Amino acid sequence: METVFAFVHVVMAIIKFSKANETACALRGESVYPQLSKDGHIIVAGIFPFHSKWENTNLSYSVTPSPLKCMSLNFRAFQYSQSLIFAVEEINNSSSLLPGVSLGYKIYDTCGSTAMGVRMAMALMNGNENSVLGEPCTKPAQVQAIIGESYSSVSMAVTKTIGPFSIPLISHYSTCECLSDKRKYPSFLRTIPSDYHQSRALAEMVRHFGWTWVGAIRSDDDYGNNGMAAFTTVAEQLGICLEYSLPFFRTYSHGKVLRIIEQIKISTSRVIVGFLDTWDLAVLLDLFLEHNITGYQWVGTEAWIFDPELASIDKHKMLQGAIGLSIVKSEVTGLKEFILNINPLKTAGSAIFTKFWEALFNCRYTKQNDANDLPVCTGEEKLSETENPFTDMNLMPIFNNVYKGVYAIAHALHDLLGCKETCPTNKQPDPVTFLEHLKTVHFKTKIGEEVYFDENGDPAARYEIINWQTSKDEFVFVTVGLYDSTFSAHNRLAVNMASVLWAQNTNQVPISVCSENCPPGTRKAVQKGKPVCCFDCVPCAEGEISNITDSIKCEQCYQDYWSNTQRDECIKKETEYLSYEETMGSLLTVLSIMGAFMTIVIGVIFFRYKNTPIVKANNSELSFLLLFSLTLCFLCSLTFIGQPSEWSCMLRHTAFGITFVLCISCVLGKTLVVLMAFRATLPGSNVMKWFGLPQQRLSVLAFTFIQVLICVLWLTISPPFPFKNLKLYKEKVILECNVGSIISFWAVLGYIGFLALLCFVLAFLARKLPDNFNEAKFITFSMLIFCAVWITFIPAYISSPGKFTVAVEIFAILASSFGLLFCIFLPKCYIIVLKPEKNTKKQLMGKI
Repeated sequence: METVFAFVHVVMAIIKFSKANETACALRGESVYPQLSKDGHIIVAGIFPFHSKWENTNLSYSVTPSPLKCMSLNFRAFQYSQSLIFAVEEINNSSSLLPGVSLGYKIYDTCGSTAMGVRMAMALMNGNENSVLGEPCTKPAQVQAIIGESYSSVSMAVTKTIGPFSIPLISHYSTCECLSDKRKYPSFLRTIPSDYHQSRALAEMVRHFGWTWVGAIRSDDDYGNNGMAAFTTVAEQLGICLEYSLPFFRTYSHGKVLRIIEQIKISTSRVIVGFLDTWDLAVLLDLFLEHNITGYQWVGTEAWIFDPELASIDKHKMLQGAIGLSIVKSEVTGLKEFILNINPLKTAGSAIFTKFWEALFNCRYTKQNDANDLPVCTGEEKLSETENPFTDMNLMPIFNNVYKGVYAIAHALHDLLGCKETCPTNKQPDPVTFLEHLKTVHFKTKIGEEVYFDENGDPAARYEIINWQTSKDEFVFVTVGLYDSTFSAHNRLAVNMASVLWAQNTNQVPISVCSENCPPGTRKAVQKGKPVCCFDCVPCAEGEISNITDSIKCEQCYQDYWSNTQRDECIKKETEYLSYEETMGSLLTVLSIMGAFMTIVIGVIFFRYKNTPIVKANNSELSFLLLFSLTLCFLCSLTFIGQPSEWSCMLRHTAFGITFVLCISCVLGKTLVVLMAFRATLPGSNVMKWFGLPQQRLSVLAFTFIQVLICVLWLTISPPFPFKNLKLYKEKVILECNVGSIISFWAVLGYIGFLALLCFVLAFLARKLPDNFNEAKFITFSMLIFCAVWITFIPAYISSPGKFTVAVEIFAILASSFGLLFCIFLPKCYIIVLKPEKNTKKQLMGKI
């Protein structure tokens, strides 16, 4: 119905303004008159909802709709009107602002209806009188600017109507974000912050309190729908989920209302964000009480959070603990006294004043003959003796918004008219030019408040955070925080949590989450088919951590670190290598030193008895060289123990390879000596001539030089280096030596194996030669042990993990060294020390 009204009146406006070339103007439709008015050089208009409801009428769509019948007088509109009148009177009495120019006002009633709002806007542009016959319709609009409206939907319709004519509409209470769109609403300005900031502030506040699972109810109009859409967008960015978002309007059918009630009953969230106006919420509270829906934490907008009328309606304290945003409190000097002085209303509009007086004092000027007979008004009633919404000054910030709107118009006029000591003209300026000046106005009020409009026609957004608390069984609005959009993101919101009382009068912040927070050491996994706020907490895998609450993923530890048991911290991995301190390392160290010591002792014994036959037999020089190389073999195993370093990695493998080749070369030389010695006893043989001492030394040197050459090439091309093995164990680092060139490593071992095998074969061939003390037998047995050890070493070396690889290599070195030492030298030491009688040439040369 309102759409039809708006359409009819817009068509009337178009007809009237488009016929500029016609010879005469005539009033279309019925005349409408302001509720309050005063003449002046320049007129400031106001459109306010003097009535909060209207009577619906049936439409036949065949005749012009009858005017709306407004009902239920709204005292707030009278307070807004008083604020406008106060500002106009203050400006008219000022010698510094618009001197010589008087402002007048015309204030109309919209009933909160879109259609009525458009109709009143058209009346303000056109006037009510018929033009003189023959006068063209080119006269300017009747008003310079309009203050109002309270409802965003009405403001949208009005500004769309007057926008093409560049007449500004400055709203004190319309907060819909949509009105910031200058393409659709080029002439709209406001002195109250946009819902863009309010929606963001609400979402940040909800997140600040830890509520990630909330319900939402909105007024089913432009204010509620646009505001909730903006809130939803910001809430999603902040990780807040809406369990439901329900529209509601006080004229909804019973079936629609029941569906809303059922949805709320089955919900699990404990917080409701109410993007509602006062009257919608008042109806909703009755429904909640009827269906026993209580104990919810309400979060409110400036439309109702500091409305004392709503607080008086809520007798059952359904909104106990409600928290929300309100306009920052401000007090304009003299405004409160002016509003409560109702004489200006009497002089400005007698018709509406009569209704106002009757509603204010609950009386009648004419006696009514009905059951609810009210006393007759005397006109002498005292405002101080009554208590009603008109005397309540809690909405002073909104009254201040009206005041600032009028002053913005005055400052723009002052600049545009070029006023100094006096204004050179008092004529109404061109609307387009005036609108441009109004958009750029910047001034301070008498209380020091800065007033300006941004590129969208909006003021800076500053809110107080209001908490509904009870005192002596009545609600009081307690300021518990602030929100300032001009501050940085981290400093915009400030809340004194200690001073907040929550729903059900508790000091504990209510919990409203779909899933409990995931502790450190876990990550969130969204439940299938549910919003992101509903999740399971999955423990981090090994090697991963999360050290914050509600982590969405687990972070991988760096390669040298590993997760602790709780999976909330990366700790440095335990490093493992064969050390001298541990039992195995200590045992191998003792064996190595013991072997070297025993070798030195045997060397001392051999040196002590170097001239005895058993020492001199089979080349004593090779025996001493063999003992020296065995000592080095025992000692080189020590380089395998301890933390690997660059020098130790290169030394351990090369020293091992060279000393063992020296050792095997000596054994091979001794084996060849045995073979050649018996070969030389044959008639006509001069073999020993070609394998004397020089040749023996040269053979040892040649065999050893080949190994030295291999090691030099190894160290030159790709030497061994210390290496952190991170793959063998996840939870610890194995410090080991990487051999560098695999080919060189196996070449060193292969060469040792070749010499050992050659020595074994030769010794095996000489084992049965006729000698009472044939050394070839012992060499054969020692080589058999040596080869067995190193053949076993290969699979053990490859399969052993970590430090046990090194232990296997050390064990192979020690076992083969002890095998050579015991098999070759122990029998001789036995003869020298315990059986000296056998240490004779005769005994050694005896034939079997």
